[in-house]
Amino acid sequence: MDAIELLTQQHEEVDELFEKFEKAIEKGDDSVMDLFVRIADNLAAHAVIEEKIFYPSVYVGPTADKLQEAVEEHLSVKRVIADLLDMDPMDAQFKAKMKVLQELVEHHVEEEEKDLFKSVKKLMTKDELAVMGEQLETMFSELIQTEPRLQVPRETDEAAPLA
Repeated sequence: MDAIELLTQQHEEVDELFEKFEKAIEKGDDSVMDLFVRIADNLAAHAVIEEKIFYPSVYVGPTADKLQEAVEEHLSVKRVIADLLDMDPMDAQFKAKMKVLQELVEHHVEEEEKDLFKSVKKLMTKDELAVMGEQLETMFSELIQTEPRLQVPRETDEAAPLA
């Protein structure tokens, strides 16, 4: 699977998890925390593979500005995840914060898929995208086993403070 196909598939998987989360909240289902953990882990691991492999590989010409914005969007997502990690899922604000997280992710995904990925397809060959896809998949598989959400608070602490 090439890099763009892999990242797009991961976007779709997280979208499905958000849908399951919303249904679990409506039903008062006990799976709410498990779904949050899965969403947070997937988003954290996805951000790492983009920031460590994908973005540096395509940081040229017209994509540079888009990538700077994408990294800032990742930071916003991570800050919300860090907040959620400190909250009780039964807290009234938890549901509201999850909705904000979903909206941030949806906006980020839309920009990546409509703009960035199209630019990247022009920059890289199919073979290059396939090799990168393997690298992304390997790193993601390793990260997802390490509860990557737990690294998010450290990452947001190390980032520049909000102005």
